Amino acid sequence: MSSSRRGIHLRYTFETASDSGQQGADIENPLFDLLSALQAHGSISAAARAQNASYRHAWGSLKHWEEVLGAPLVHWGQGRHARLTPFAQRLMWAERQARVRMTPHVEALRAELARVFALADDAALQVLEIFASHDLGLPRLQVLAEELDGLHIGLRFAGSQEALRALNDGRCRVAGFHVAQDAAPDSVMARALRPLLQPGQHKLIGSHWRRQGWIWRPADSRPDSIAALGTRRWRFVSRQPGSGTRLLTDHLLEQNGLQPDQVPGYTSCMEDTHVAVAAAIASGAADVGIGIEAAATEAGLAFSALVDENYYLLCLKEDLDSPPLNALRARLASPAWAEALASLPGYGVKRPGEVLALTQALPWWRYKTPKP
Repeated sequence: MSSSRRGIHLRYTFETASDSGQQGADIENPLFDLLSALQAHGSISAAARAQNASYRHAWGSLKHWEEVLGAPLVHWGQGRHARLTPFAQRLMWAERQARVRMTPHVEALRAELARVFALADDAALQVLEIFASHDLGLPRLQVLAEELDGLHIGLRFAGSQEALRALNDGRCRVAGFHVAQDAAPDSVMARALRPLLQPGQHKLIGSHWRRQGWIWRPADSRPDSIAALGTRRWRFVSRQPGSGTRLLTDHLLEQNGLQPDQVPGYTSCMEDTHVAVAAAIASGAADVGIGIEAAATEAGLAFSALVDENYYLLCLKEDLDSPPLNALRARLASPAWAEALASLPGYGVKRPGEVLALTQALPWWRYKTPKP
């Protein structure tokens, strides 16, 4: 019997109090419920009656499970009681052991689900879905918003480009992205992000700034310039394509006349977050990367600044004055947000909560001059 043929799927149901009875940590499974009844009563007909089921249903269930598991579960004999096979007995024993170990975790999961659905019944609860480029400050904003404002932020990290596409496709109400403060109109960042931003359709909200730079192990050396990566001395770990940091590093390579395939690891060793980049360097899987200072500090790695960048939140114009966006902007403008960022190295607020014009906030934005 090959275990590779089997899969385990977890699910839960909604029931009224009268249906579910007293809430406990029991885990229900139709197979083990049937086997237990069969073991206790010695026949399919008696087991079926104990479960308020028909003989045909119980018989069909047993045959179904035998097919799924690839082994017989019951010994059949003319005029004799049905007996569980040794495999079924071992299966029941192992499942009971697993239940004992899992009971605290299942009860904790049940309690958490109950809490979540209780919140769903609260008409005052506000929910805001945000897709954002990875950042260590936003989870702190998420906690502040829920604790102080009753605003639940559904935060999902994605690359800057993917976050903006999600907003434009209606998959979220706010997108988070970042750009270097000195990004030029012809930079890789500008070319990638400009088509996704519409001045008449989008509203930009200030949030914070952060510092990006070299990350490496303190006992080792780092390149003294981006161009030095072309010597192939260092194994580089990069971010995934479409992320704001990948756009930044692509731009730095382009500025120095390097192609990605000239840098060892650039296209083969990629991570989805700043924390994962730092972990790859700390573990020795790579020698150097570019990421935020806070991630380097958290991993005990060395850091050298390359660029400061602004982190923005973007929403559609019609959502700007909605209750969730008003609550978000108020929290960004509060002292609590500045205090939350103060303990993150290389972080600080930057016009938090202010509604900014794209042309004002993004130095590389340029309108086409109309012909006379």
